[in-house]
Amino acid sequence: MSSAMRLLDSLSLDVSTPSSETKEFAGGALSRQDSPSVGGSASRRSFPFAAIVGQDELKNALLIAAVDPTIGGVLVFGDRGTGKSTAVRALAELLPPIEVIENCPYACDPRDHAACPNCASLALSQPRRTRSIQVPMVDLPLGATEDRILGALDLERALVSGEKAFQPGLLARANRGFLYIDEVNLLEDHLVDLLIDVAASGVNVVERDGMSVCHPARFVLVGSGNPEEGELRPQLLDRFGLCVEVQTPEDIGQRVEIVRRRDAFERNPTAFCETWSDEAVKISAQVASARAGLTEVTIPDAVVELCARLCSALRTDGLRGELTLVRAARALASLYRCETVDISHVRAIALASLRHRLRRSPLEEAGSDARLHRVVAEHLGI
Repeated sequence: MSSAMRLLDSLSLDVSTPSSETKEFAGGALSRQDSPSVGGSASRRSFPFAAIVGQDELKNALLIAAVDPTIGGVLVFGDRGTGKSTAVRALAELLPPIEVIENCPYACDPRDHAACPNCASLALSQPRRTRSIQVPMVDLPLGATEDRILGALDLERALVSGEKAFQPGLLARANRGFLYIDEVNLLEDHLVDLLIDVAASGVNVVERDGMSVCHPARFVLVGSGNPEEGELRPQLLDRFGLCVEVQTPEDIGQRVEIVRRRDAFERNPTAFCETWSDEAVKISAQVASARAGLTEVTIPDAVVELCARLCSALRTDGLRGELTLVRAARALASLYRCETVDISHVRAIALASLRHRLRRSPLEEAGSDARLHRVVAEHLGI
């Protein structure tokens, strides 16, 4: 257990457990009902991930991040109306359910012996019970306050009973799941700073209103936006493992199929999701198998050296480029049940791993990645 996680041991502070029902807060974010079923509840269905037409780079990046959350999340830039939000929200619906400690507001893993102090105190008073829930998918709205994101004093309990209690925020709800920020490039700077800290440490520390609370906050950060509306701060941009670009499809047949599927979904969501349920189950099983076999995938030294040479030729800052390339290639190999990573896996994920890590020349067009394509082609043969 880290030193930050020990802060709560000496406190008698109560932690409010969020209700399992769907609630709407002032910040505008929604917490979905717990459901272990693939495809979500009938009352609130997402468009099926398997039914998304095209956008292969986006779908692969999201699946890779689901297999190995240590990659660092996914940044999605592209035109409006190209299915960015649809793909992100659909992913969580098909992921295998997770086991959590019952009555823990942070959805701690029962297998984690260094669970939060709240779980440790519960274990002293009652036998540890577990339950299955759907992987959390939490929206972080641009207008959310810092208290809503980090958590704050539960004012209702303080005023009614005089009891000092902590009301967990969006970061607590996102633990072991996904934190999704639409229009991430428009996020206020002070919110970007706090997200960078939590994303790096995996722990949210709240020091305010006479409270000192820390809790686990390990999540896959997913952001989407339109580059025409502004660039992302370099500090946050570097925290994303993969960056994909989504464009409006030009093929007429593909556009027609997208319209047909969306119209069918809106007319009868239940029937449409049932049509794609078999595919959803296959993808869910594929992700579960890839997670289980991830540590068994080997990476030859020659492949690691190739990743290092590629990043050196591109003059990427630091070593995150190599680390992301290796991890993403391993996750991709595990998805396709390969025992060893080879050049084809590196080739498939190179652009998404490195396009946001290039040093920009003053004379280079901001959105151009022609140099990346050229160097990758020289080293990987694409």
